[in-house]
Amino acid sequence: MRITSPRLELIASTTALLEMELVSPQQLGVALGAQVPDGWPPGEYDENAIRWLLDRLKAQPEAAGWFAWYALLKGEPAPGAMPHLVAAGGYTGPPDEENKVEIGYSVVPAFGKRGIATEMVAALVQHAFTDVRTTRVIAHTYPSNVGSIRVLEKNGFMLEGPGSEEGTVRYGRERNVTAP
Repeated sequence: MRITSPRLELIASTTALLEMELVSPQQLGVALGAQVPDGWPPGEYDENAIRWLLDRLKAQPEAAGWFAWYALLKGEPAPGAMPHLVAAGGYTGPPDEENKVEIGYSVVPAFGKRGIATEMVAALVQHAFTDVRTTRVIAHTYPSNVGSIRVLEKNGFMLEGPGSEEGTVRYGRERNVTAP
């Protein structure tokens, strides 16, 4: 399963890819046909997150595409070059009983401040809304994470209030809202 955007190709995780990633980022890179930069895995997408996603995908194999996605940056350093694995993101699972999904994302620091997170979130939101069950997408972040908040705001998310974990805030976007 793949999602494409102007600069990115997103590839849905599978149990095999997640298991390879736990063995070594280089094995994941070979499987994806991508260069894996230093600093992989990025941010909060760490070993615990990978194991959590793997457990969920094993428990719900029919929900493939509703968990982790790998973001490959196309055409750098030159057209036709092997893409770089630059980010991970995705959902915490398929739409829930309230028809909402939660997204998360992390970009490798060396590829930060280039609009990758904004483009990835836009692609994930658009993909989530292709499922008729999804009427709302939410995300949690820390009030101090100005970059993450800006990514969400650029994608039409609005502050909704306190998040589910202490110290976090929740942002949401309804299906009928377009990004500014």
